[in-house]
Amino acid sequence: MNTLSYPSSQRSPWKVALFLTLAFWLSISLMLDGIVMPSLYVSGMMTSPDFATAGYSLFWIFNRVELLCAAVIFTSVLMSRYVCHPFYRPGFLSIILSVVLLTISLIDTYGLTPQMGALGISLNWLNPSTEISVEMNQLHAGYWLLEMLKIAASAALLWTYIRWSVIVTQD
Repeated sequence: MNTLSYPSSQRSPWKVALFLTLAFWLSISLMLDGIVMPSLYVSGMMTSPDFATAGYSLFWIFNRVELLCAAVIFTSVLMSRYVCHPFYRPGFLSIILSVVLLTISLIDTYGLTPQMGALGISLNWLNPSTEISVEMNQLHAGYWLLEMLKIAASAALLWTYIRWSVIVTQD
């Protein structure tokens, strides 16, 4: 029998919010990293002197959306742990994963993006530099490391909730 007698084990609106927000966040993140930025690189925009300003503006908006998504995911995880029957709660790992996602978005918003924007702006108007500095390459490596960690934490969070849903429906 695939139904349960516990009313709290039914599909929670917080769980739906978690899945929809996580899917939205991952899709816009993969679209930005896999389509938008490579197309800007191929078109030669990265060598233009105004790219740092345009990139900072693009990532400023994206990072705020990312913070909002991370906050909704963290709230959804906490509420789903609070609302559900104690036997059917997702584990403590889900809280850790949601905190990791929130931390990554905070690091991207208040750490990496301002530093990358500051390094990319050319202050010498007479001799603009078109080469990428070593510091910028290190920040790019840090950004990609955080992106891979974000994808892994999101996948683990989805796996945790899907596994938890299967356990609940099999009881």
